[in-house]
Amino acid sequence: MPLPAWDDPDLKAGTMVRGALWLVQEVGEGNTFTKAQIREAFPGISQADRRIRDLRDYGWVVLTSSEDATLMAEDQRFVRAGVAVWDPAARRAAAPQKSTSNKEKQAVMARDGYMCTQCGISGGEEYADDETRTAVLSVTRRSTVLPDGREEVLLVTECKSCRAGGTGKAARADEVVAAMRDLDEGDRRRLLRWIERGRRGSTALDRAWSAYRRLPAQARDEVKAVLEG
Repeated sequence: MPLPAWDDPDLKAGTMVRGALWLVQEVGEGNTFTKAQIREAFPGISQADRRIRDLRDYGWVVLTSSEDATLMAEDQRFVRAGVAVWDPAARRAAAPQKSTSNKEKQAVMARDGYMCTQCGISGGEEYADDETRTAVLSVTRRSTVLPDGREEVLLVTECKSCRAGGTGKAARADEVVAAMRDLDEGDRRRLLRWIERGRRGSTALDRAWSAYRRLPAQARDEVKAVLEG
């Protein structure tokens, strides 16, 4: 079924729905847009930018310069479409749950050690594969299948990068348990120590690699030459 045109005057829809269609039909996933373009597309609507941000509550991923350091201050990037909000049934089914209080968010982040539960990066830490970006943490709801097969929506800490790149599939604790059972006894004990400590243990090799990664490019070349010599 073809999508309704975002600028169809007969379309009975609010600015959020029209904004979603505008992103899909005019901007395209992976591309950037500006607030000026939003004002041009929705003249006379003072809250159009806010309505587009509201799409995040429906799984749409739109990044600003605070989350993607490659963007200029006036730019935003449309990363991925979420729920088809122009479909009333889909929109109702995915209606945002009650907001999470600041107290709840702080408790979740403290429980998770102020680290992303997906990749383990800490808030404000540089990404190893892109030192122009630093991690911004947020608390999100994530569907999780527990070891007994029950599915629950749990609050977890995630960085914006992992949130943007997520598949939307439920995390499966039962699959994790099954993978752990395949480990030998020594590895299971080691994993348990990591769990109790709240972080993975590091070897001398890990620490040397991490130290090497923090060196400037020229110094890395010199270290490489020493090792090769």
